[in-house]
Amino acid sequence: MDKKYSLATTLVHSGRNKRVSQGAVNPVIQRASSLVFDSLADKKQATIKRAQQALFYGRRGTLTHFALQDLMCEMEGGAGCYLYPCGAAAVTNSILAFVKSGDHVLMSGAAYEPTQDFCHHILAKMGVETTFYDPMCGAKIADFMRPNTAVVFLETPSSLTMEVPDVPAIVQAVRAVKPEVVIMADNTWGGGVLFKALEFGVDISIQAGTKYLVGHSDVMIGTAVSNARCWDQLRENSYLMGQMVDADSAYTTARGIRSLAVRFKQHEASSIKVAQWLAEQPEVKAVYHPALPSCAGHEFFKRDFSGSAGLFSFELQQKLTQEQLSAFMDHFELFTMAYSWGGFESLILYNQPEEIAKIRPNIDRTLTGTLIRLHIGFEDVEDLICDLKAGLNRLKQAI
Repeated sequence: MDKKYSLATTLVHSGRNKRVSQGAVNPVIQRASSLVFDSLADKKQATIKRAQQALFYGRRGTLTHFALQDLMCEMEGGAGCYLYPCGAAAVTNSILAFVKSGDHVLMSGAAYEPTQDFCHHILAKMGVETTFYDPMCGAKIADFMRPNTAVVFLETPSSLTMEVPDVPAIVQAVRAVKPEVVIMADNTWGGGVLFKALEFGVDISIQAGTKYLVGHSDVMIGTAVSNARCWDQLRENSYLMGQMVDADSAYTTARGIRSLAVRFKQHEASSIKVAQWLAEQPEVKAVYHPALPSCAGHEFFKRDFSGSAGLFSFELQQKLTQEQLSAFMDHFELFTMAYSWGGFESLILYNQPEEIAKIRPNIDRTLTGTLIRLHIGFEDVEDLICDLKAGLNRLKQAI
């Protein structure tokens, strides 16, 4: 679209030009490996323009993929979007596109555990060193920069404990030391819309689209939206690594995005109400929800985010034994125990303090109680609170 519209309007109308819709409301589902050329001249043109959404070969994309890529770029303000089979692939291949042996990566010490494991087991084997920094360090990140720093990786908010970093301060400090460093952000919690990463100077905004973009817990996909400076290198390196998604997953993701603005409003309202209720319960030591003052970086959330998602955590007053955990976790009627989040359903998982400490390198903040992670879906919020209340009552009886 040429004109700039509000978010809700953009999500409905982007990625729906006549080329990809072929006269329908939604883009066509074009499943193809081989794409046919009518002449040598057509083949030559497709070869020249293969990086500019020409129908060239299935791995470069079809009309279905182009529609989603256009939608993501209009949504996040990027020059290009690459699609991956899952969020972890989006994270790892974005980093791999910009590092070589001898380079240095600055990684949030509160990042998603598989992202940290990638640094320990893959980057280290390649001769790329990683330094983990406290995400709340702000401008002090400059103290960790080296002449060979190639990538600075953020999460906003952080995984599990939900710290919200001061992204503008971090970006400004990194650029002052080494302007060419590529700054990436795992922007999954905000769906690429609650926090507009590229507008804050981030080069590449990465998502596990499996979560909020899809919104229905039935598709795995990852996205990386890049600014113009980094787009060519991200695209070509990801292509050479064989990264792609199938047309059906691309179509389903685009369909999910159409309702993203509406879904976020419900996630926000319900999750804040549940979080506020939990904060009043004597069994709860702290609630880590970016929209609540008890969360580290709440002031940055209020300044930089346009809304809230449904994922947050809370810390119990004590570390639970296995028996106490079973009493609490095994009998919920509405909260489902499952990995992932971002769908219509409410989820619950836990981490013990020592598990959190292990994946919080170089962070001087210690949990003493069991951490419970919730994703608040679209069930009636009073029903969800009743389910949690019953769980806390079971816990009191077990302690």
